[in-house]
Amino acid sequence: MSKENMQKNKIKVFPLISKSEIKKKVKDLSQKISQDYKGKELNLILVLKGAFVFGADLIRFLKIPARVYFLRAKSYEKDKSTGKVKIEFSAGKEIEGKNVLILEDILDTSLTLKEIIKFLKKFQPKEIKTCVLLEKKVPKREKIKVDYVGFKIENKFIVGYGIDYDERFRNLPYIGYIKLN
Repeated sequence: MSKENMQKNKIKVFPLISKSEIKKKVKDLSQKISQDYKGKELNLILVLKGAFVFGADLIRFLKIPARVYFLRAKSYEKDKSTGKVKIEFSAGKEIEGKNVLILEDILDTSLTLKEIIKFLKKFQPKEIKTCVLLEKKVPKREKIKVDYVGFKIENKFIVGYGIDYDERFRNLPYIGYIKLN
């Protein structure tokens, strides 16, 4: 086993938000979204890969019909932001003139969500709203309006519940944090 693989295997995850706390919060968010969109068509855009578990759970709790689309956004390599957001999305025509709700895992620097909103506006949806599971307290974040927030957390490197570090830890049923270095 290489030294790099040995170091990867030594990463310790510290629990932060339990499985039951997540379930309750996701259910609460879903109920609020269902109320706000009652009688309206809702088009959910799940940001891959981190929001796939959050999105799947939230959708199951919705009391309204919704269409689901996937958008791939990448701005991190391992634990560092690249400063650039790569976006892949093929359902642009489907959201024209529609109510769009973006489901994102984490809001930290705001760079990714800001770029996603800018990108989606090109397709002229009726409205774009945002829902994030985790909002990190980051001192130098750009201002961005978030319509639905699950948890506000300290600025830690988060894993679990679909969120990864170098494609690992997505399968954890809770949210934890890791200490790097």
